[in-house]
Amino acid sequence: MQDFDPSKIKLITFDCYGTLIDWETGLQNSLASLAGVTKQLLPDLVQQYVQTEAAIEQQAYQSYSAIQRQTIHALAERHRLPVSPESADLLSQDIGNWVPFADTIDALKRLKSRFMLGILSNIDIDLFARTNRRLGIEFDLIITAEDVRSYKPSHEHFLRALEQSRLGKGEILHVAQSLFHDAAPAAALCFNFVWINRYNQSKPDDVPMIKELPDLKSLADLLQCPPNPTSSASGTSGESRS
Repeated sequence: MQDFDPSKIKLITFDCYGTLIDWETGLQNSLASLAGVTKQLLPDLVQQYVQTEAAIEQQAYQSYSAIQRQTIHALAERHRLPVSPESADLLSQDIGNWVPFADTIDALKRLKSRFMLGILSNIDIDLFARTNRRLGIEFDLIITAEDVRSYKPSHEHFLRALEQSRLGKGEILHVAQSLFHDAAPAAALCFNFVWINRYNQSKPDDVPMIKELPDLKSLADLLQCPPNPTSSASGTSGESRS
């Protein structure tokens, strides 16, 4: 574990989809609604979607909506699925309806009581705005792929966060689920990093991090944020839940 002094942290930045928003379930549900997709095909289709999208993101910049559309067309061609213009835009239409993890909103409110909060996300500005209506949090910093014209694991999100916040690296804590998109650039730039291991993956030995945690409630507890007095004993689901 890295040396870490929580008292120095002023800003906590988050990846959104997969960390705050249940991206995997949302993606599965959206792909399952495409014509010709069977239960047997769905697991492979989800994995292929992730790989294809990541490869396209490393090419010349285009909007996330365009990348989603291009990825759907690539998968449709591979599996001979019928895709209409409307269904090619399905993910961009659906993404604002994907829900937060059950612990997300309460934990964000707790963290907001002590820290500035930010978003570093591979998304379009308008798509995140729809997601943020579900989160209901006023973020102090929002940096999207559209803002920096590139996609993580490129470093531009992190460099822009330093520029806009006017803080040092030691004053920022980045929190995310993805080792590929977030842990790698955070490590390369020497950012404080907490891994939210949403899917119970094996912990890598070569990725520097402050802590591995299962959820955001554990992060709020680690940082000794007071309980949110408006939350119920069972927490919030976000549909009452990037």
